[in-house]
Amino acid sequence: MLRVERLTKSFGSLTAVDAVTFEVPAGQMVGIIGRSGAGKSTLLRLINRLADPTSGRILCDDIAGTAIDVGALKGRELRAWRARCAMVFQQFNLVPRLTVIANVLMGRVSYNATLPTLLMLFSGHDRTLAIRALQRLDMVSHGLHRADELSGGQQQRVAIARALVQEPKILLADEPIASLDLRNASIVMESLRRINKEDGITVICNLHLLQTARDYCDRIIGMRKGAVVFDGPPAELTEDIAREIYGSGDPGDDEVELALTATSAPTPEAARERTAAD
Repeated sequence: MLRVERLTKSFGSLTAVDAVTFEVPAGQMVGIIGRSGAGKSTLLRLINRLADPTSGRILCDDIAGTAIDVGALKGRELRAWRARCAMVFQQFNLVPRLTVIANVLMGRVSYNATLPTLLMLFSGHDRTLAIRALQRLDMVSHGLHRADELSGGQQQRVAIARALVQEPKILLADEPIASLDLRNASIVMESLRRINKEDGITVICNLHLLQTARDYCDRIIGMRKGAVVFDGPPAELTEDIAREIYGSGDPGDDEVELALTATSAPTPEAARERTAAD
């Protein structure tokens, strides 16, 4: 169970995350929606401890078997949290000149000493984990390719494989499909959903398109101006509530209309068929 209690992050006079409170049971897939600047990315960075909260607490009793205060972690304990609470970014964050397999092995850094890591001396166990993760994402045939030779969708699947070898209990995905076309977006979202269901990994995913959240997530949290304005199952998210989340905007507000009307496109079954051909 992940518990967020009145979590707040301020940058001077700007409050990016405003007294946010929610609980996420182990194994749930949650979509966080809202327009740009709603505080979605800041919230995930706070949970992962890439940023420190101004106030509030993050508690978890699903990682080490006992309740921990994430905000109080330091040093080795903080590194262990970041390993068990993996993060996937919109920009992929791969090393372009390294091979796919080398990028995935970077997910094992927290489990190894510094010098062997710098020399790329990973154990057979680590390499087995990396190959299995790439197999699950249908990317093992690209293992010896440089990362900069891949398409955007392929790079994001490598980033997910890197997160998987961290052996996480929680997977945070910050706008993982924002820079992808509809076909690759469906492949990536289906991969996250499959990992959630098959491994029981809690997935919390920032998404801009409402329909994508409805198609793939068990639960939707809507944020506006740093605060939670909706928290419930997709079936309860009416168009009126959605417009409250995104703001009605001025006539012709392209961001709002795109978020509310764009589809996440191919069905999960079609995405699986296309993954094999990619």
